[in-house]
Amino acid sequence: MTELDVHPTDMIRAAGAVVWRGTESAPEVALVHRPKYDDWTFPKGKLKPGEHVIAGALREVAEETGITALLGRSLPPIHYLKGRRLKRVDYWTARVASGGRYTAVDEVDKVIWLPMKEARRRLTYEWDAGLLRALTAVPLRTTPLILVRHGLAGSRQEWEGDDDERPLDEAGRMQAEVLADVLSGYHPTELLSSPSRRCVETLEPYAERAGLEIRRERLLSETHYDPRASLRLVSKAMDSEQPTVLCSHGKVLPELITELSDRPGDVQLRKGAFMVLHRAGGRVVSVDRYIT
Repeated sequence: MTELDVHPTDMIRAAGAVVWRGTESAPEVALVHRPKYDDWTFPKGKLKPGEHVIAGALREVAEETGITALLGRSLPPIHYLKGRRLKRVDYWTARVASGGRYTAVDEVDKVIWLPMKEARRRLTYEWDAGLLRALTAVPLRTTPLILVRHGLAGSRQEWEGDDDERPLDEAGRMQAEVLADVLSGYHPTELLSSPSRRCVETLEPYAERAGLEIRRERLLSETHYDPRASLRLVSKAMDSEQPTVLCSHGKVLPELITELSDRPGDVQLRKGAFMVLHRAGGRVVSVDRYIT
């Protein structure tokens, strides 16, 4: 998924997830029945105006299944015509973080868990079968390392004080709030940041919601960045089994991304954007990138 995929306005947008449980060798997936269409499909629904696509996926899964989802990697989006308009549905792999007590709603009257082969037979649409195939293309259980570039913080040239003390501007604070909504889908438990105020403030809304401390690391700052030492620091986070977020600068992140993954694509992140490196078995198996 590219940054530009997230907020296009010329099509109907929807989002959902293929939620699985059990073991990687014998997973079960959640299907929902929609009485209006009398079909079996994966939980999904239309985005609200201005809603981030990840936040929309989390909300729809919760509304239709009662599950609080723990997101994994993105799956290939599905496109089809809805009347005369193109509709795009973005999907993620997801595990159950909590919940699962289902209450019937107007859109969905049944939720069932099925093994993969049975799910394939029960699904109404062929495009959903493609999602099942994509689900098992790489390891199911992954751990995210999320690399964030700080949000918008005005102009470096117009700031008269110490640049490390330059705060987020109003747009940057809005980005930080959106980021908090999005990060909740990955449930990170470790937060690392450049000591620069704009980086710390980018993570503060999520840290406050999750009750976590932000660990300030000078090696992630522009002034104290050292290619070898900084890479060692971030490699430790890569090797951790804990979902981790790291917030730094546009001059620091590209080199780290290049060193960490053999599949980074475009390593430049705009302000407020982030990249998710999904790890399994000591290697990066998938990379996603988003804007806020």
